[in-house]
Amino acid sequence: MSSMFDDLFGRLSKSTFRSRFRLGPRERAYLEEKGVPLIKSHADDFIVQRLAPANPANDGKQTPMRGHPVFIAQHATATCCRGCLWKWHRIPQDRALDPAQRDYVVAVIMEWIARQTGK
Repeated sequence: MSSMFDDLFGRLSKSTFRSRFRLGPRERAYLEEKGVPLIKSHADDFIVQRLAPANPANDGKQTPMRGHPVFIAQHATATCCRGCLWKWHRIPQDRALDPAQRDYVVAVIMEWIARQTGK
């Protein structure tokens, strides 16, 4: 588990809203069944489709609260909408995410999942 994100996860842990998210039994089973590489691929796809555009459709409401480990991780890590990306990660709104920003968001999500699962 990366210490690169320790400061971020420390700040997120102080948020009552962010710190309440956990992977449930269904999400853990899904993760076990599908494997980390496929979950990372899903994260890449979700970020490209739902978060990367300069002005995503339904921004602020585009990420479901449950149903997939990545969705839960997005809320836990404040990578769920462009407003949260700005507030928590200082990634500017109103411009598309560049490849490095997309990779960063996916890395944060996958780090949270790793910390949840101990893998």
